Amino acid sequence: MHRYQILIEYVGTNFIGWQIQFKGQSVQKLIQDKISKLLKEKINLVGSGRTDSGVHAIEQSAHFDCKKRIENSSKFLQSINFFLNMKLISITNIKKRSLNFHARFSAKQRIYTYIIFNRISKPSIEKNRGWHIRKKLDLKLMKKGAKKLLGTHDFSTFRASSCSAKSPIRTIKSVKIKEVKNKIQIQFRSQSFLQQQVRSMVGCLKYLAEKKWNLKKFERIFKSKKRTLCAPPAPSNGLFLEKVIY
Repeated sequence: MHRYQILIEYVGTNFIGWQIQFKGQSVQKLIQDKISKLLKEKINLVGSGRTDSGVHAIEQSAHFDCKKRIENSSKFLQSINFFLNMKLISITNIKKRSLNFHARFSAKQRIYTYIIFNRISKPSIEKNRGWHIRKKLDLKLMKKGAKKLLGTHDFSTFRASSCSAKSPIRTIKSVKIKEVKNKIQIQFRSQSFLQQQVRSMVGCLKYLAEKKWNLKKFERIFKSKKRTLCAPPAPSNGLFLEKVIY
């Protein structure tokens, strides 16, 4: 048996998310089916983690096992992308891995980036690639709020009710916020995230940056561990899985 890791770029707009579900088209199912047909054997694709409906990936990571060795990786990439590119999915790389490698459990860090277009006009070229907010956001306040999220905490406030994680405790390694030409990028690093955690944190940072909340209220709601007090989560179309580090 041979194990391969693939790196995947996709636009999540027209998918129900990464994970296979009973109804709707998922990224995982589409890639799994195409690889199975190409290799002429049934394969099971394992991702580094799920991304919700509408969320994009710059570099999602997944692995699969197959009986035959893939001799020509360039030919494999060209063939598989012929079927996937029309759905706005690209396999950008394939690597031979040992059977000890696991796309999900071997991951040491996951990097997500959230994009906000903070301007009057809606984006056209980057439509569905970010959250359009007309009201001017206070980046200094946003950065102060982001500092409160660093370290190991109970993130229950930012956890979706459908989240299946055993523990709400997570460690945020870093939060970086920068703005270039009215485009705000918020990058989060952690070994793992709870379901909807990033979008919920961004939603609360937006309330803070709009001055709907002050810093004390932001901190109080974070520490309350009550999901009902959380600001509405940021829309999925602004979220990108940037990289998975092993």
